[in-house]
Amino acid sequence: MRRTVFNEDHEAFRETLRAFIEAEVVPVYDEWFAAGQAPRDFYYKLAELGVFGIRVDEEYGGAGIDSYKFEAVMYEETARAGVQFGGSGVHVLLGLPYIKMLATDEQKKRFLPKFVSGEEMWALAMTEPGTGSDLAGMKTTAKLSEDGTHYVLNGSKTFITGGVHADRVIVCARTSAPTAEDRRHGISLFAVDTKSEGYSIGRKLDKLGLKTSDTAELAFVDVKVPVEDLLGEENKGFYYLGHNLASERWGIAFGAYAQAKAAVRFAKEYVQDRTVFGKTVASFQNTKFELAACQAEVDAAEAVADRALEALDAGELTPAEAASAKLFCTEVAHRVIDRCLQLHGGYGFMNEYPIARLYADNRVNRIYGGTSEIMKSIIAKDMGL
Repeated sequence: MRRTVFNEDHEAFRETLRAFIEAEVVPVYDEWFAAGQAPRDFYYKLAELGVFGIRVDEEYGGAGIDSYKFEAVMYEETARAGVQFGGSGVHVLLGLPYIKMLATDEQKKRFLPKFVSGEEMWALAMTEPGTGSDLAGMKTTAKLSEDGTHYVLNGSKTFITGGVHADRVIVCARTSAPTAEDRRHGISLFAVDTKSEGYSIGRKLDKLGLKTSDTAELAFVDVKVPVEDLLGEENKGFYYLGHNLASERWGIAFGAYAQAKAAVRFAKEYVQDRTVFGKTVASFQNTKFELAACQAEVDAAEAVADRALEALDAGELTPAEAASAKLFCTEVAHRVIDRCLQLHGGYGFMNEYPIARLYADNRVNRIYGGTSEIMKSIIAKDMGL
């Protein structure tokens, strides 16, 4: 089946990105893996490549292309090479939609040029210890000062990807108490400067996978946030979060599909080279059947991921459709990567092989952005159940 989602511009970008990965990432990736994060100066290289400004308007230094397809190419190419771009993914996929949707003209002039150049890296802080997916249960507060010039932020966040290197963090906090009718009422969003007094980074978390992305705990003790750094309107934060979840879940779905596709490639190359009992592993019927079944699942996931991408670009991707794409693609990736690791035998358990790292990296896809169980609940509700 001929794929139609990408055009010549996307393929030219793919060639440039593939060459960049081979030159700038692959040779040093083991060092990043051991260090548990990509170096901060790598993000300046990504900025020079133009990846931060693709969807940013030209007046702020971007390319002004209103499409997620170039990001889709990045998912495919990083997975193909068995690498990650550190915590930079949240900068574009999670941070940018909030700036574009909520920032005033004055805020865009302050934020976006530094966003594009990599001078200010952004992260998103929603999850708190003990609340998990229950965002309405957050305890972090932001109280307006008596003179009305700033908010005073207190609380903590956890599992914040990009949290170590971030220069600005979109922090979700309560500005009002929830009401009896609506637990979600009273949440607001703030673009917090990480250099602010009282802002601190706790542990850099030791994760099962995604070893090169800096994921941290954050704490706020009487942090003064200027009223000019409120994003959107007070108390409407939960609505804003829900609005942008579709693009976040598409990103997880597409990334999972790309990982599954890469796993088949890794396994195919391995079994063609590996010899047992005097012949290649690829020559055994079981190997052929396993990889054929995996390829069929990847083909289906690609179709779902591409359809969701087209809907997202058209502004038509619904929350239920995004949930369905995430559920399907992440579950497919789980099955495919596990079967491809099995074909590697004992070597599949060694981190020197990309399939092992891919196996660990993939596991979180069924958790963050909403667990598979949450996705099923969203889909069931949309079905009227």
